[in-house]
Amino acid sequence: MTHNPPPGFAWPNGARLALSVVVNVEEGAERNIRDGDKGPEPVDELGVALKAPIRVHGNETNYQYGINRGAGRVLQQLDDHKVPATWTVCAQALERAPWIAKALMARGDEPCSHGWRWQFQAFMDEAKERAFIEKAGASIEATCGRRPAGWLSRYLHTDITRGLLAQAGYLYHMDDYSDDFPYWDVVDLPGGGRKPIIVLPYALDTNDMKFWLDPSLTAKDWLQYAIDTFDWLHAEAEADGARMMSLGLHLRIIGRPGRIGAFRDFLQYVTQKTGVWIATREDIAKAFAAAVPAPQA
Repeated sequence: MTHNPPPGFAWPNGARLALSVVVNVEEGAERNIRDGDKGPEPVDELGVALKAPIRVHGNETNYQYGINRGAGRVLQQLDDHKVPATWTVCAQALERAPWIAKALMARGDEPCSHGWRWQFQAFMDEAKERAFIEKAGASIEATCGRRPAGWLSRYLHTDITRGLLAQAGYLYHMDDYSDDFPYWDVVDLPGGGRKPIIVLPYALDTNDMKFWLDPSLTAKDWLQYAIDTFDWLHAEAEADGARMMSLGLHLRIIGRPGRIGAFRDFLQYVTQKTGVWIATREDIAKAFAAAVPAPQA
C-alpha cells in the first residue's frame, strides 16, 4: 500500500524532501562471550562467521575502531556541514562510551533506541521483550538525559513489538522499508485496546552496511548511489508530492579513512540543494503528525 502525502503537504519551510541521517551506534553491544553470550558476533567485515564458543579478538577490535576513530570522524562531518542526525543507539554501547552520548546531545541530536544490546527480539516472549524495551529506554535516559521517541530493532522482532512500543509511549517505529513517506499504524496493545503509532520507514539500499555485504563496493560507488537516490526523490517530491530519504551509517563502517570522504561529499552535495529539510527522525515524525491527524483507534 502506498502512503501518499495529503494534497498541499509540505515539510517545514516549504520543503518537499525530508532527509534523515541515521548514525547507528552498536559497538560494544554486539554478541561477545565476555558478556555471557554463547558465541561471538557473526557480523564481521572479514566474512568469518564462527559458531565456536571462542572470543574473536580481531572482530572485537574492529568494532572498537568505530568508537576510537569512526565516531570522531562522523561527528566532524556533521559539525562541518551543520547537519542534524538521529543516532540509533544500543543502550549498552552508550554506557560503555558515554562521551558519544554527551557529544550527540551537545549537538541537539536525537537518541533513538536500537535496543538494550544489538540483539534479535524475535525469540523473546512478551515479558522478556517488554523488559528489553524498558531497560533500553531507562539506560538511554540515564546517558542522554531524555527518553527515546523512536525504536529500531536489530532486523528480527516479534508480532507484538509495535504494540509494546505504542504502549510504552513511543512516537514512532522504524522497522519498515515499505515506502518513502511516513504513515500511521493502529496497533493492538498487549492486554487489550488499540493505539496509533507513526511508522517512519528506513532504507537498506542507502545503508553503509553494503560495504560489509559487498566487498567489491567502493566508496565512490556508494556515494553515487546515495546521490542518485537523493536526486530521484528530490525530483519526484517536487513533481508529485513530499518524500523522505534515509541514509544509514555505522561508526565502524563509514568512519574508516577510505569511506568517510564519501559521507563528506554527500553532505556537501545535499546541503547545496533547495527544497530539502534535513532533520532528526523525531522532528520528521512530529511534523508528519501535525499535518496528518492520527486515525481513530
